[in-house]
Amino acid sequence: MGAHEIRIRLGGVSRQRAYQITSRADFPKPVADLAQGKVWLTEDVEAWMKVHRRDLDESED
Repeated sequence: MGAHEIRIRLGGVSRQRAYQITSRADFPKPVADLAQGKVWLTEDVEAWMKVHRRDLDESED
């Protein structure tokens, strides 16, 4: 899953917001850093979202 897919999965957040989220210490580490950008395992991102989505929604208020 690339940054664009993460943005969509997070409800269409901005690029800046997606960067903030993926830079968090508790966000899963990317499995690859390609010329087109970082890539994460979908299951890692989905598992992280199940735990943290409420926190993300609250921080956007």
